[in-house]
Amino acid sequence: MAKVSGLLNTSHYKTEISNGRNNLIADEPATVGGTDLGFSPNDLLCSALVACTCITLRMYADRKEWDLEKVETSVSLEKTEGENSTTLIREIQLLGKLDLAQKKRLMEIAQQCPVHKILTNSIKINTVAI
Repeated sequence: MAKVSGLLNTSHYKTEISNGRNNLIADEPATVGGTDLGFSPNDLLCSALVACTCITLRMYADRKEWDLEKVETSVSLEKTEGENSTTLIREIQLLGKLDLAQKKRLMEIAQQCPVHKILTNSIKINTVAI
């Protein structure tokens, strides 16, 4: 089970995040009152999908011994005004000596990365005061 904690003190919106081994900063842009010292929460959500996609594709290509030199992935988040709808747009570029069948298979594998599965299934959030 993954567990990440955050601490926000008097630094307006700047949040220190830790998993017990690594640390990072989340913040909001200055345009909405933050100090822009780190990724916004939406950036972090997109980052999770980017990282998981790249790692999953690398693991698969390595296991198949395919010549995947580089994976470039970007994710953008679009909210639909007036609706309770959000779309994640993922762009993947596969570089290396791959044939069309290998590229097609890697694009299918991208749909199987664990974060993709979490985001496309029902999510429950249980909030507990401690």
